Amino acid sequence: MRLFVSEGAPGSLPVLAAAGRAQGGEELLISTVGPEECVVPFLTQPKVPVLQLDSGNYLFSTSAICRYFFLLSGWEQDDLTNQWLEWEATELQPALSAALYYLVVQGKKGEDVLSPVRRALTHIDHSLSRRSCPFLAGETESVADIVLWGALYPLLQDPAYLPEELGALHSWFQTLSSQEPCQRAAEMVLKQQGVLALRPYLQKQPHPSSFEGRAVSNEPEEEELATLSEEEIAMAVTAWEKGLGSLPPLRPQQNPVLPVAGERNVLITSALPYVNNVPHLGNIIGCVLSADVFARYSRLRQWNTLYLCGTDEYGTATETKAMEEGLTPQEICDKYHAIHASIYRWFNISFDIFGRTTTPQQTKITQDIFQRLLTRGFVFQDTVEQLRCEHCARFLADRFVEGVCPFCGYEEARGDQCDKCGKLINAIELKKPQCKVCRSCPVVKSSQHLFLDLPKLEKRLEEWLGKTLPGSEWTPNARFIIRSWLRDGLKPRCITRDLKWGTPVPLEGFEDKVFYVWFDATIGYVSITANYTDQWERWWKNPEQVNLYQFMAKDNVPFHGLVFPCSALGAEDNYTLVNHLIATEYLNYEDGKFSKSRGVGVFGDMAQDTGIPADIWRFYLLYIRPEGQDSAFSWTDMLLKNNSELLNNLGNFINRAGMFVSKFFGGCVPEMVLTSDDRRLLAHVTLELQHYHELLEKVRIREALRSILTISRNGNQYIQVNEPWKRIKGSEADRQRAGTVTGLAVNIAALLSVMLQPYMPTVSATIQAQLQLPAPACSILLKNFLCTLPAGHQIGTVSPLFQKLENDQIESLRQRFGGGQAKAPAGPAVVEATAAAGPQQIQVLMDEVTKQGNIVRELKAQKADKNQVAAEVAKLLDLKKQLALAEGKPLETPKGKKKK
Repeated sequence: MRLFVSEGAPGSLPVLAAAGRAQGGEELLISTVGPEECVVPFLTQPKVPVLQLDSGNYLFSTSAICRYFFLLSGWEQDDLTNQWLEWEATELQPALSAALYYLVVQGKKGEDVLSPVRRALTHIDHSLSRRSCPFLAGETESVADIVLWGALYPLLQDPAYLPEELGALHSWFQTLSSQEPCQRAAEMVLKQQGVLALRPYLQKQPHPSSFEGRAVSNEPEEEELATLSEEEIAMAVTAWEKGLGSLPPLRPQQNPVLPVAGERNVLITSALPYVNNVPHLGNIIGCVLSADVFARYSRLRQWNTLYLCGTDEYGTATETKAMEEGLTPQEICDKYHAIHASIYRWFNISFDIFGRTTTPQQTKITQDIFQRLLTRGFVFQDTVEQLRCEHCARFLADRFVEGVCPFCGYEEARGDQCDKCGKLINAIELKKPQCKVCRSCPVVKSSQHLFLDLPKLEKRLEEWLGKTLPGSEWTPNARFIIRSWLRDGLKPRCITRDLKWGTPVPLEGFEDKVFYVWFDATIGYVSITANYTDQWERWWKNPEQVNLYQFMAKDNVPFHGLVFPCSALGAEDNYTLVNHLIATEYLNYEDGKFSKSRGVGVFGDMAQDTGIPADIWRFYLLYIRPEGQDSAFSWTDMLLKNNSELLNNLGNFINRAGMFVSKFFGGCVPEMVLTSDDRRLLAHVTLELQHYHELLEKVRIREALRSILTISRNGNQYIQVNEPWKRIKGSEADRQRAGTVTGLAVNIAALLSVMLQPYMPTVSATIQAQLQLPAPACSILLKNFLCTLPAGHQIGTVSPLFQKLENDQIESLRQRFGGGQAKAPAGPAVVEATAAAGPQQIQVLMDEVTKQGNIVRELKAQKADKNQVAAEVAKLLDLKKQLALAEGKPLETPKGKKKK
């Protein structure tokens, strides 16, 4: 077979991706041709892509070629996939062609580009959300996914054209875009030029006149309301009228919390923070805060929930920190465990247990799992070449070696893993290794160690994943990371270290070694539970009755999704394994990374000194939670979100609703006589509430927060349209209408207080106290909107919930937490610190400056987007700054630029 493609031809994207994932045995030759070349002899116009079959026949429609490749790999056709392919050809392509034409040929931006495709994008998002499947036609990727991805990629690769509110579409697109066949296809067709690579092709297309002048609706909520059936409205009204009577009895409090047969038993863990440092905002959102939202939501659903965490305390990092501070390792652990616990208390994290790994239970359970693996032949001995620092007189733990990554060239790779490319590394593979303690160059020495034989356990792992992943809530990045490990084939992993501070190895000849922290750290969840209850096995050896959710940042995925499951499967002791692995991307700080040493970024012990309440921090971190891609904390954005979403939207609505009850009705909820518009609003709120439930059940935490803000926004519009402050002064009918609007609004406020509880527990409790919400309604959240504040209910004193953040206040905080970014005076210390840069390092920087300068010049010549040019110019200036420092020159202040 021979596949003809052309650079810059959009149809080439999906066919290359489909070809890349095909598992058929037929040989494929890929030829790149010009867009004007006539490949198919019987067509009157040039056509690319084209697949020439071995029989001499041709396929020349994108979907037909993609379908052929999928059929080669054993895919079976189905009606839903074919329906998507028809929709792509008849509905999506015309709209997409118009959007790309406006963007690339006419140079339009923003809504002008989005308007032709917005309806189509919303359709895809709603379909994915409604079916609750990761792909268009089910649990596995189909030809429809590849064809639609290839069509959309040139536009959606720019995040500006992937609407934030379309979370399901966002997740689907990121999942496919992260796959190697898709990445290779994009590189081959777009050649790193992005959508501009399509310009020659699009310039030859007819002007998309059919989309000119089409009205764009800015009121999607109105459209959604119009689609509600009378049956849906009637059901919502019936549920509303049942009120508090439809709430089930509260679950009795258990201590300890233990699984209950026949109930949904939810076990939640957040990655154990390492004890020797203070967590920053990225650590907090990636693990404990995300898990806390889900734990609180689980309790509102009356699920039997246990949420645990603790400090990870063994390892060289602890030993080194103890040396720095003149304390013993145990004293360091005690000190920092207390710091962690204090920070999480301030952030209102609702752990059932916050434990630690330096306990007898940790030793007992880790050694038991090890012995079971050893007796079953899954552990072997081997000699290891290790780095030893002669200056420090000890073998160096992986995290205390730093050097150049052998895979991607990143210069600050650790001895166990590269933070840039994510690959695991053996420390001796690092180029230019350095001891992080004394900065001397370590030497290679031999030592006898124990290895977990992962290749022997690979088949068991794949079988377990095959049963676990379908229908689970593993995030796309977690699935991709584990797939990439398995694709490369598992390698044996060393599970011991030449240290003193750790779990002892119970084997003759290994008395002076301890277990590697990443073999026994994940066992910490089990031992922490064992310190909580002697019936711990009811949680951890009960996979039939327990649903395990584990929260972490993406760098922890291999250890939770692969190393611990392999250990547990090899131990053959019926351990509970992760059902839902929830991994975030990274949270950056402004334009860089958090750094305690440089004073850059907000760390957990500093947040409480800012004067900003914990719930505001929780809200903003959850609003920007890095789901699907990295995100960044921004002081300016925090101010905007606080002042717009909290103060002007949510706080304004709840305060107005309560104040109308107090001011116009003496603090007593008035009678409500519902009109058809009111009943429609009830149904709409119910629909949004159900969407909130769907999202949180799938652990899409950031998106579910939008549902709260949408209901609040609709509540504000409802009050604004009906103007109860005017009607209260009118006729009896007007006064009755004012009462209905006020009563319905204050009940929406009550609902929001419960929906808000997982996100902002203190604000939630404040609203409930102000409204005197009955206790059962505070602790249970059903899928229907109920009247929880009936006519005659007396509310309490209403007061504002939020305070405005001022520009001066935020600018002061930005300067305070900007470290060297805020002000970096060029003094002798700087020259002294940088004068040691050698000629080789200076030459590397000079080459980088030249390379980056060429990039900037090319972009300017192409008249590229101003923001793109500005970003590359900033990189160039930073490189020049590094070069000046390396050469020992004083930093120059840019001329002609005034401080604003």
